[in-house]
Amino acid sequence: MSQVRQVGLLAAGCQPWNKDVCVANGDRFAYCATLAIYIYQLDHRYNEFKLHAIMSEHKKTITAISWCPHNPDLFASGSTDNFVIIWNVAEQKVIAKLDNTKGTPASLSWCWNADDTVAFASQRGPLFLWTISGPDSGVTVHKEAHSFLSDICIFRWHTQKKGKVVFGHIDGSLSIFQPGSKSQKHVLRPESLEGTDAEDPVTALEWDPLSTDYLLVANLHRGIRLVDSESLCCITTFNFPGAVASVQCLAWVPGAPGMFITGDSQVGVLRVWNVSRATPVDNFKLKKTGFHCLHVLNSPPRKKFSIQSPTKNHYTSSTSEAVPPPTLTQNQAFSVPPGHAVCCFLDGGVGLYDMGAKKWDFLRDLGHVETIFDCKFKPDDPNLLATASFDGTIKVWDINTLTAVYTSPGNEGVIYSLSWAPGDLNCIAGATSRNGAFIWDIKKGKIVQRFNEHGKNGIFCIAWSHKDSKRIATCSGDGYCIIRTVDGKVLHKYKHPAAVFGCDWSQNNSSVRIWDYTKDACINVLRGHTAPVRGLMWNTEIPYLLISGSWDYTIKVWDTREGACLDTVYDHGADVYGLACHPRRPFTMASCSRDSTVRLWSLTPLITPLQINILADRSWEEIIGNTDCAVEQGMPPLLCGKVSRDIKQEVEKLSGNPRVKKLRWFSECLSPPGGSDNLWDLVAVIKGQDDSLLPQNYCKGIMHLKHLITFRTSEAQELTTVKMSKFGGGIGVPTKEERLKEAAEIHLRLGQIRRYCELMVELGEWDKALSVAPGVSVKYWKKLMQRRADQLIQEDKDDVIPYCIATGDVKKLVHFFMSRGQLKEALLVAQAACEGNMQTFHVSTPKGSSYSDDIYKEDFNELLQEACRELAEWYFQDGRAVLAACCHLAVDNIELAMAYLIRGNELELAVCVGTVLGELAGPATHYALELLARKCMMIPMCFPSTGYRNLAADLLLMTPDSELQLVKLCAFYPGCIEEINDLHEKCKLPTVEECMQLAETAHADGNIFETIKYYLLSQEPEKALPIGIDFIKGSISSSNWTLDTVYPVLDLLSYVRTEKLLLHTCTEARNELLILCGYVGALLAIRRQYQSIVPALYEYTSQLLKRRKVSVPIKIEHLSEELDAWRACTQSINRSSEESPYTSPSDSQRMVYATLLKRLKEEPLRGIIGPDYVTGSNLPSHSDIHISCFTGLKIQGPVFFLEDGKSTISLNDALMWAKVNPFSPLGTGIRLNPF
Repeated sequence: MSQVRQVGLLAAGCQPWNKDVCVANGDRFAYCATLAIYIYQLDHRYNEFKLHAIMSEHKKTITAISWCPHNPDLFASGSTDNFVIIWNVAEQKVIAKLDNTKGTPASLSWCWNADDTVAFASQRGPLFLWTISGPDSGVTVHKEAHSFLSDICIFRWHTQKKGKVVFGHIDGSLSIFQPGSKSQKHVLRPESLEGTDAEDPVTALEWDPLSTDYLLVANLHRGIRLVDSESLCCITTFNFPGAVASVQCLAWVPGAPGMFITGDSQVGVLRVWNVSRATPVDNFKLKKTGFHCLHVLNSPPRKKFSIQSPTKNHYTSSTSEAVPPPTLTQNQAFSVPPGHAVCCFLDGGVGLYDMGAKKWDFLRDLGHVETIFDCKFKPDDPNLLATASFDGTIKVWDINTLTAVYTSPGNEGVIYSLSWAPGDLNCIAGATSRNGAFIWDIKKGKIVQRFNEHGKNGIFCIAWSHKDSKRIATCSGDGYCIIRTVDGKVLHKYKHPAAVFGCDWSQNNSSVRIWDYTKDACINVLRGHTAPVRGLMWNTEIPYLLISGSWDYTIKVWDTREGACLDTVYDHGADVYGLACHPRRPFTMASCSRDSTVRLWSLTPLITPLQINILADRSWEEIIGNTDCAVEQGMPPLLCGKVSRDIKQEVEKLSGNPRVKKLRWFSECLSPPGGSDNLWDLVAVIKGQDDSLLPQNYCKGIMHLKHLITFRTSEAQELTTVKMSKFGGGIGVPTKEERLKEAAEIHLRLGQIRRYCELMVELGEWDKALSVAPGVSVKYWKKLMQRRADQLIQEDKDDVIPYCIATGDVKKLVHFFMSRGQLKEALLVAQAACEGNMQTFHVSTPKGSSYSDDIYKEDFNELLQEACRELAEWYFQDGRAVLAACCHLAVDNIELAMAYLIRGNELELAVCVGTVLGELAGPATHYALELLARKCMMIPMCFPSTGYRNLAADLLLMTPDSELQLVKLCAFYPGCIEEINDLHEKCKLPTVEECMQLAETAHADGNIFETIKYYLLSQEPEKALPIGIDFIKGSISSSNWTLDTVYPVLDLLSYVRTEKLLLHTCTEARNELLILCGYVGALLAIRRQYQSIVPALYEYTSQLLKRRKVSVPIKIEHLSEELDAWRACTQSINRSSEESPYTSPSDSQRMVYATLLKRLKEEPLRGIIGPDYVTGSNLPSHSDIHISCFTGLKIQGPVFFLEDGKSTISLNDALMWAKVNPFSPLGTGIRLNPF
């Protein structure tokens, strides 16, 4: 199993260089960064798009992608390395590759008239047709589409007319070809270009889906035209509101005939059009930066929480209320049907916009679109990470939310390096390829200083001194290392014989350390990388731990004491450049790469024994040491850095029991970001900590329910009163109107209707305010109606009439008519009032309410719990178990919070939190301790065996009634008699020799469990096997046996020492034990709802029954029958909404399943029911190459290698398997330990 865990991913943005870099098909969409393709898939359960895969096979810039119209699993991509590749998205693999395409495939598209043919063309053509399979496979040239006079920008096949294709050219013309008709080359240029050499590139081109001949064309400067490809005439020219607007992209809206949308190239304005009108129907300003491309999804996501309206009768009775048709304004008559547009912007931003609801369903505001050369955590706020890129920008990211919060102005060429200013100066120094160095003031949003001492030479590294904030060092391709002050005064110049690639300030003095390795003794050579190493980083706590990033796409972790490579990470898809260590979490690391991603890693698994020493409350000497001691070969890991020393100093200052604080501080030091701080804040709230001690950013996370209303109200007030600074507050800063809307929505959800109404009035949205005002009171509603009427009278609008009549304000209305000279109208209203037709609205309170306040409160509390469960499950399924636990702690549900930590395999965190929370978390804490003790049983042998054996015992001794667990540890422990007896003594168990006598006595007395227990602890543990197996076989032969009668015996038996179990003399007993563990494991998996491994456990048991000579009362047919019954009776839970319709189970299947359920009884720890899902399970990597031997599919997320070193299963499946069946799926008798 990999020691380095991926815990975060900052995905790349969409590249702005080429046209067809955004496509969609069914419930997936994809976009291209420079070197990789990002595929998002709709999660039907939560109705949201999630990153599903990253495809990266191309080594140079991707030029175009195209989804297969006939098969939603296939798409094609082309690149400047002259490759065309066909991908299978479902299997995440290349299925065909065409190299040497005789020119760059600048444009590419699947042919609509053939299932397996991809067309591509370079600038001037010709159009090549690549048939991927079949008798005609190979590349042919289109007979007519060649020898163009102007470069091709884009081409499109007709979706209905077989073989018809149109090309758009740089000179603004079109070329149209269709079988059986004369070729039309370079026709339909915009009229104003005719007879000139001026160019006006075709930026977008789409056939009308409802016509064989009509075509929408967009030219960069001369707008959009609807043209007829047969008569070669322009039908409509569409007019833009302003002369400066230009179109970058367009798309038809599939569900609305005649409707299409366009994206402006200067500003991110999405315009909605109808072919029957020359002006836009609607305009939405989505972003400040211009559009690059867009695509409309054919099947918009369905809303999960839709309210079903009652079925309407087909007849109308005389008493039915008439439903008048809505009156439509001219624009509303063309309103866009619900549809979703995938939008890509010139700054790399990617989003999914719901045109019907006019809101973002998903928005990745921006990302780097090119190689990221450097990344650095902010020293005084390590939640911020800055990155420097080839795309000429520095971006600052919040690593908790994985979103960009600031971006530099850009246009700097390549930025090779960055360095944060010390303290709270909030500036970043950047080093560029051609513009020298600069200082960017983040708050001001501008470059405030430039340094040009290196001329036009590239600056490869920059370092801001953290001891003297006035000094900055740079080194360059000109061979100089220069130190200057921040105002530009040069202090020193060091000349080198060649280009200088690195410089840094010592933390102890203000000198520059420049090392020449040729003059010093070489201590060790670390071999393993196959290409140059660009990134190097020492761990700040473990002095011998070195991390290297290479152009061979890997990151390696080294133990420099022995020169051993501890782990290799393959997740990046291109050269790895920068590595950075989190200043306050020394085992959290960031890396950046040419694949345009930044990834976050946890190195904590490398120091598991040290982590458990902290949990077991071992002495400081076993946790913290000095460097000289720690670097000795064979020494267990010790912390030697500033963070751990600071924790020790703070703990030693505490009076009373410092354990709670010690656990929290070390937990925060060792855990990756992404919820652990939030979790500990909630634990503190539950333990009664004063609210004034909560950190400032507490309100940004998941808050305890008692704070939710207070904090959200104050947030709404802050949004209402916030003043916009001159330079804005970062990326995509919302306008005042947007802030007020957001504030209003918060107030509404908090039940503060009056505040909502007042904000809606301020925004001019009176209708929304008035529609909910009666929820405050009828008196308030009436007052609001009168205010609206006063405003309308001032504006002299007829709309005032219904407001006055509804509130019975006759006097006001009469005066209004009279002032306008409408005397007849005034007379009419006055008469109606005299006759009593206009009355003031009165409210009556119902008496004898059927519900008491307490019942309402109970209902609301249940709703609150339900909402928290839903949110927690959303986080959990997104691979964020810690935040899922936070959701439950927020409503004081400690049992479920602990269960989610355990199911996410955050065992150390669960023990820390459970220990602090105390009794309420007890059962779950004890279970986590048992799992951790199992983990200790098989920690790699670099940690001394006596050490890990004693650690396991210490953990188990922390649980009450631990005798049985200690028996299992001693039974499993391999070692000589003396070592085993030492362990027995520590665990307060009899000696090996005494256990033999006790086993024989218990056997004579007929006490099966005690017999097995003591035989396992004796020098002949194999004697326990036949006794235990015979008991289990006897039990399951009866018709009314239950899991609780056989599992305790089987579980104990499974701890028989491995070397004894593998003896040749134990072959039959071993096979029977494996089969029984497989079958009982399948039943346990059903009880715990481990759906993904139930079929694998049944299959494993069946295979062992087929292949091995055994005598057990289990038949293969019976296993098959049970599995079918389980599938049939749980299919409604397991199936997704997209699969085949539900088929009802047969009566016999119901009976078999009912018998199964009787056997299972109830899970003692109810909270842990449900599948395991570890942190990072949802993060796609470029190393998704392992196939699960359970499913035959690629494994996404962490992989677990079985004992043969080749077979793999997902870590999630391995964890669930080990919890219900301790033996390997390979049937070898080796225990599985994925914890």
